Amino acid sequence: MKHTCIYYYRMKSNFLFSSLKLCALFFIAEVLFQSCGKKETKEIPVNKAVKGTFYLDVFESGDIQAIQSINISSPTISWRYGSLKITQIVKDGSEVKAGDTVIMFDPSEIKKAIVEAEARLEISYAELEKLKAEHQSNLEEMKSDYEITRISQEISRIQFESAGYEAEIKRKEIKLNLEKANIALERAKTQIENLKKIQAEEVKQKLLSIDQDKSRLSEANETLQKLFLITLKPGITIINRNWSSGNKFQVGDQCWSGFPLIQLPDMTKLKATVQVNEVDISKIIKGMKVEIKPDAFSDSIYAGEVMSVANLAIKKDGDSKIKVFPVDILIKSGGKKLMPGLTVSCRILIDKKKDVVYVPIDAVHSDGVENYVFKKTKNGFKKLVVETGATNTDYIIITKGLEGNDLVAMVDPFVKEDPKKTKKN
Repeated sequence: MKHTCIYYYRMKSNFLFSSLKLCALFFIAEVLFQSCGKKETKEIPVNKAVKGTFYLDVFESGDIQAIQSINISSPTISWRYGSLKITQIVKDGSEVKAGDTVIMFDPSEIKKAIVEAEARLEISYAELEKLKAEHQSNLEEMKSDYEITRISQEISRIQFESAGYEAEIKRKEIKLNLEKANIALERAKTQIENLKKIQAEEVKQKLLSIDQDKSRLSEANETLQKLFLITLKPGITIINRNWSSGNKFQVGDQCWSGFPLIQLPDMTKLKATVQVNEVDISKIIKGMKVEIKPDAFSDSIYAGEVMSVANLAIKKDGDSKIKVFPVDILIKSGGKKLMPGLTVSCRILIDKKKDVVYVPIDAVHSDGVENYVFKKTKNGFKKLVVETGATNTDYIIITKGLEGNDLVAMVDPFVKEDPKKTKKN
């Protein structure tokens, strides 16, 4: 009996020990499982509700332009000299001084025209001298003929005066000869006068031709000077684009007369031009403050002010149906970094509200009836219905339900992850 009790006691002890051992193993496994589970649980991003001044704003991108600028255009030249071909052009964005040459065009056609005009003018002068010599010779010959005719007329007159004792028939013959001589003399005189008129007209026509040659030569010389474009004021050069290639003008390009090639902006007066959508345009009025941040150096912020708001909408892009309104913003504080063509982000400050609580827009959810957030507590997250107010690009005002410094989840913490997505990841 005694041995049986001892055996039973030992069996019971072994069983209890084994049970305790098994429980310990289960406990360790549970701890490890929970530990692993915690590692696999994603961390919920949170953000703090802020109490302070809330700014109502509109963000738009645009580019910097000069309010005033000087256009340097290709010269207006005659079609006789062909097209304008660029042989030298200043680098885009170069700083130039008054009197600097910024563009040169190929002068070969103009120089050829000058040589031809000089040759024509020299020939015209030679032809004029030849014409004058011919006129002089012809006039002297005609004057000689006139003098001979005058002498013949004088002889006939003397014979007529001396024919008082001649027979009647003889006197009539002498009289007829005198009348014939008078007619010949008058005719010779008229011919001289007509010759002088013809010669004067020929000289006049030749002089007109010479004047035309002079004018063409003068025009060619003036055109040659026009091929060297200089700037009258200092500034930064901005080269325009060639409409045929889409690239900025460069050496070898051809252009038409009077085409704007370079802009010389007034760097002391700059503006930013942005395009505002139809929804926000009603909020913007002249005089609103603007913060301007160039994309090229986003660490700098410049002050601006809305200077004009367009009354008519335009298409955002060529084929787009979206309508936008151009808004010009005067840049009140500038620097050497700001240049026309730079892309900028503009924050138009519409209004501000003091002592309000606001959170990021992504922290507020809606079920179609109520707005709510997930507020962080000691025990996790709690779904909390809130009332909201105005919004800007990034934040929304909470008029009821939160206090300053409350932490809210940026995503729904109770949404379970899709196991399939977890396995794929």
